[in-house]
Amino acid sequence: MTIEINNESDHEVDEQALLRLMEYNLQELHVSPDADVAIVLVDEGAMESLHVQWMDEPGPTDVLSFPMDELRPGSEDAPTPAGLLGDIVLCPAVAETQAVAAKHSTLDELILLTTHGLLHLLGFDHAEPDEEREMFGLQRELITGFQAVERQRRA
Repeated sequence: MTIEINNESDHEVDEQALLRLMEYNLQELHVSPDADVAIVLVDEGAMESLHVQWMDEPGPTDVLSFPMDELRPGSEDAPTPAGLLGDIVLCPAVAETQAVAAKHSTLDELILLTTHGLLHLLGFDHAEPDEEREMFGLQRELITGFQAVERQRRA
């Protein structure tokens, strides 16, 4: 499994934590160890350009996902085949603002956004209420599990 993290932003980010998060999430979602994914962290100007270009919406956003091979989550018996999941683009500056409003750390916000972006790469959406319940429920489950593993790692 190749997880590439490229920080093109001015913000210092715990890239190792994001790497551990992706490893955990991909394992939990039964994605092939031969799947590839990239995380790119950009500044507000770059994110705004992408947001306008791909979503036709003004201003920077927190996360964008660019799926490639349209892979879906697997199961223990039938993991997702090898392939290119795609790119998750994060904006740490927007994440920092959202973290302050949510009263948690910027890293916690980036963990949430990275997990959210990964689920979009795997075909999840939240346009309809039932889709939103499924996606956000799985997102909560993954983050809670990862946080438990991280607590054990630090103990």
